Amino acid sequence: MGSDATDKGLPGIAAVVIGRNEGARLLACLDSLKGGFSPVVYVDSGSTDGSPAAAAATGAVVVALDMREPFTAARARNAGFEAAMRRDPAPALVQFIDGDCSLRDGWIGAATAFLAARPEVAAVCGRRRERHPEASLYNWLTDREWDTPVGETRACGGDVLMRSAALRAVGGYNPDLIAGEEPELCVRLRAAGWKIWRLDAEMTWHDAALTRFAQWWTRMRRAGHAYAEGAALHGAPPERHNITRLRRALVWGVALPLVLLAGLTVTPWALLLALLWPLKVLRLTLRGYPPLHALFLTLGSFPETAGILGYACERLAGRRGGLIEYK
Repeated sequence: MGSDATDKGLPGIAAVVIGRNEGARLLACLDSLKGGFSPVVYVDSGSTDGSPAAAAATGAVVVALDMREPFTAARARNAGFEAAMRRDPAPALVQFIDGDCSLRDGWIGAATAFLAARPEVAAVCGRRRERHPEASLYNWLTDREWDTPVGETRACGGDVLMRSAALRAVGGYNPDLIAGEEPELCVRLRAAGWKIWRLDAEMTWHDAALTRFAQWWTRMRRAGHAYAEGAALHGAPPERHNITRLRRALVWGVALPLVLLAGLTVTPWALLLALLWPLKVLRLTLRGYPPLHALFLTLGSFPETAGILGYACERLAGRRGGLIEYK
């Protein structure tokens, strides 16, 4: 799927794709970028499926990360951005996109028009959709996660059109973060006076390919790790980054189970505390969430807590955490 006519030939826009062993999904991603970007940079992180050669055959600039250094998506995006900036003249805008995504027709036209009219906005994102939400419960849950409110927002995701000057001014993505690098970047952008915006426009297709409960659990555990690490960096006032999410996960995933267990040593009536979990599901359902989504939002506190505690243990031990991969 290529960009439509309104997207072609726009000057000063680069695309940075990151991926590893994405196979046909990478080729679909690169095909969706044809005609609208110069350069298209693909950053590969140790693929064994021939992705670098396949990307080069499409005309993309290929950057192979040195895998002797710890890999993060943030490090890959920084490497791609620097490769794009070596063009003369350097592109004013960069579309970041993950290798398991494809750009939607019309997105670049809508996004660049918005940025042209709003010079205070550093980055814009749109609706990322799962390509096959019907394939599994976990794909469906992921698709609902992408459905974020339209308007000024506090953070973007991995797919985003960004002003090069703004990204360079704040030092790029934090390469040490194994997850949550986009919201952390947005904290620094907003601190520098920039705004982030979610447009009411279709942006990308995403192919999560989540088919097992264990994959969902690992993905949520990674989110918990990101909450904890983000809060450690920017949790102090006035930003208080991730503090609400961190506390919510710990209340439902640690505090309530501990109080329940302690209460049972005194009286069996303490078992009534367990009703707070289904009551939370009911409350979320009454707020408009589908019951199954409400159930998994409630269950998610447990893997999120595992990620938070894992980060805490790593920090106490003075270790740097490795990637938490769910695919």
